[in-house]
Amino acid sequence: MPTVVPTDPRATLRGGLPGRYLTPDDIADMFGVPLETVYQWRRKRTGPPGFRIGKHLRYDPADVRAYVSQRKSACQSAA
Repeated sequence: MPTVVPTDPRATLRGGLPGRYLTPDDIADMFGVPLETVYQWRRKRTGPPGFRIGKHLRYDPADVRAYVSQRKSACQSAA
């Protein structure tokens, strides 16, 4: 039976990690923010860490998951 790929990009963070690096479009979809916001996060170094492969920006799913966990912990401790 073929594997079903989730259509909701946020399901990637909730479920297993994808077998590929994520694009800025993937990050924008996951967090429900405009693509420009993802690029601003990168410039300000406030979002998930990304890296370049040639001229292409990519994100390691494990780093994105760690970023989300860190943000959740920071919000819970501030409350």
